[in-house]
Order: sequence, then structure tokens, then C-alpha cells
Amino acid sequence: MSSSNSSSSLTQPQIQFTNAFNRHRHTLTAFSTCFSKEELDIVRDGFYLGLASELCPEEYDPVRFAIVTNSQVADATKTNETLRLTVEAARKSNAWDLCVESLKMKACLVGSDLDSIWMTLECGRLEWLAALSSAHTIKQTLQGALLKDAEKYGKASEGDISDAKMVYIYALSLSIPALADAAKTWQGLVQMKDKTMPLKDYNPTLWDCRKDEWKALDLGVQSAAERGGSSFEEAWNA
Repeated sequence: MSSSNSSSSLTQPQIQFTNAFNRHRHTLTAFSTCFSKEELDIVRDGFYLGLASELCPEEYDPVRFAIVTNSQVADATKTNETLRLTVEAARKSNAWDLCVESLKMKACLVGSDLDSIWMTLECGRLEWLAALSSAHTIKQTLQGALLKDAEKYGKASEGDISDAKMVYIYALSLSIPALADAAKTWQGLVQMKDKTMPLKDYNPTLWDCRKDEWKALDLGVQSAAERGGSSFEEAWNA
């Protein structure tokens, strides 16, 4: 189906919603920079504000007034604090809840579930943050060992780097519920006695990335990283 035919099949409210959504999509992408539930809530409400300004102008107007008359927002213009302070000012408005409710109703009428869209992003980001936090200590251990090799031999070998990344991928997988079975299978293959201590009795011969069972962990962690707005390499290099 051509794009013109696809566009003409939409109702006017659907076109209006889609255009507004696309214009404010950049706000949603900020979820990948968040490191807490509170920061995610700011991004979510900032996105709702942008949509409401176009789709629910009547309900948005008193919220807008609360924003433009807030001195903190004015002082923070064009700084990193602008979004947070704008959202906090909006939330203080008595019209905030009605504004958000009206927006979600508008979305529902055109077949869009804003809560579901947002929760997919939020859950993906929080899951990834939990994995990063849980695997941070072992990443430090692995990178510390590679650094010592680099100081001793000029650089760490590609093989050692690859092996270290495998262990880090495994460590990340432990905090991703969907990978529980794959992680358990790998534990058995490499004869791991304690799933939380992959370096204990580590046997590099058993940690072979060519094994079919490894692919599930590798791709699973990469997928989790993408859901969290990141990538494995970004996590490794952070």
C-alpha cells in the first residue's frame, strides 16, 4: 500500500494525533538518558505536555499559565533544568489531572494507548538500569584485569577482551527475567557452581561463544539494551 493511500485511510482526528505525536517524539527519546523512575516520570509528563498543547488546547491553557508564570521556569530557560522545572510547574496546576485525562481520552478515541506506549519504554529502561547496577562490580573486576594486562603487555589481547565481554553479558543476563532459562542453561554448560560468581573456577575453554546456547544470552542482552535505549557496547564502555 502506498503512503498516500495509507494516509488517506486515516480519519482527521487520527492524522492530527499522529502528526502531534511525531512532532513531540524527540521528547520520548530522552527516556534513554534517565537513571531513575523520577527522571522517567519527568520525560513522560513532558511528552504529555507537548501533545496536550496541540490536542487539548482548552484543558492545556490553565496548565500553560501555571508554567509561564513560574519564576523558576523563566530563570531556567534553555538550561538542562528546563524540562524538569516545566513539568513540576505543570503538575502544580489544578488543571493538570484534567489535562492529562483529556489527552488520554483523545488518544483512546483514535486507537492509541498512551499508558501502554509509555510503560513499554519505562519498563525497558528500568530493567536495563537494574541489570547495569547488578553487573557493575563484575564489570569493574573484568576491566581492571584488562587494564593490568595493557600496562604489562602494552595492550590487552582481543581474545581476553572478548572473554571479558562474554562474562559481562552473562552477568547482565542475570537481571533480565526473560533470560532466566538461557542463563541457567549456560551455567550448566560452563560448570558454574555459583551463578553469581562466574569467575570462580572459570574455564575459558568452556566459555565458547560458538556454542548455540550462547546465542540466546548474547542476543537477549543486546535486545534488553535496545529496549532500555542503549547498547551493550555503550554499557561496556561507560
